Amino acid sequence: MNKPCWLAVSAMLLSGCSMLSDDKTEHNPETGADNLMNVVDISAADRQSYNNKAISRDRFGAVDEPRIYSSVQGAYKGRPLTKHVGDYVKNLTQDLISNMEYISAKTPVAVTHFALLDSDLQQTSLLGQQMAESFMHELHKFRIPVLDHKATDYIRITDAGDFLLSRDYLDLNSSLPIEYILTGTMAKHQGGVLVNARILGLESRAVVASAQMLIPFYVVDALIPSDGVPQEGIKDGVKLSQG
Repeated sequence: MNKPCWLAVSAMLLSGCSMLSDDKTEHNPETGADNLMNVVDISAADRQSYNNKAISRDRFGAVDEPRIYSSVQGAYKGRPLTKHVGDYVKNLTQDLISNMEYISAKTPVAVTHFALLDSDLQQTSLLGQQMAESFMHELHKFRIPVLDHKATDYIRITDAGDFLLSRDYLDLNSSLPIEYILTGTMAKHQGGVLVNARILGLESRAVVASAQMLIPFYVVDALIPSDGVPQEGIKDGVKLSQG
């Protein structure tokens, strides 16, 4: 009496095992082949990892797209920067200091704007102006005496504000005790602007320090002109100004 029941139960178990065995086979639509479930599909795992990295989510699980920052005038629009021009000038200054000669705490240095290499060396850009400001800051951090030759002997009070600096040579002192000059050139390069910096002896014209670095375009483009209209006066992606 029990033997037929036992055979029936065995048949059901065997049938269930065959069903489980059939479920382990999965069709891969990309390769057209059948893959076993216990075989890891590396390409699928890579795609899933890529998707997880491409789409960031906040702590509530919502899709969190990176913010896009824009100026009021629309001159710049992009993601927030992790580095700015000052960071690259800091590295350039460290290179200058590493091979610098004859300059000490008693040798005043002046910093000029960086000129466009393919011009008559009398033209600069907002990048060349900002690098000069950043170099003054970095040299002072190394306790190198820096003279600001654009400083006047008085404060000019106007409706636009109170100012000490001037670009009118009639307002400036022509007898400053400057012994060395930090200057350089800029050249448009694939992927950025190639900066050549050097320190010269004012009398000997000898190069006593030099450095070179490529500043990426996305860092250069993050500099916004005060008028907010970078389209005017643009040549090869660089805003020109007469120096």
